[in-house]
Amino acid sequence: MSGSVEVRQFLLRYDGADAGSGGVPSQRSGQTEAPRVSDDQVRRARLAVAAGALDADDCALLLDMLGLIPDEDGELPAQR
Repeated sequence: MSGSVEVRQFLLRYDGADAGSGGVPSQRSGQTEAPRVSDDQVRRARLAVAAGALDADDCALLLDMLGLIPDEDGELPAQR
């Protein structure tokens, strides 16, 4: 799979971002303090999911589970 190297690089880039927390993200305390997910982060996440998906149905399911498919209002749950 040609995308597997890209996916590994994507995951490694963010793996050490919170080295002090042992790799477990901290709970968000409030919307005003939570950083927003950028459009570029969404695009890269979609590419990573697509590269690792088994087929189109698997990709759609994973994107939906991660909040990367727009809801009825056209907003991404991951960017709320």
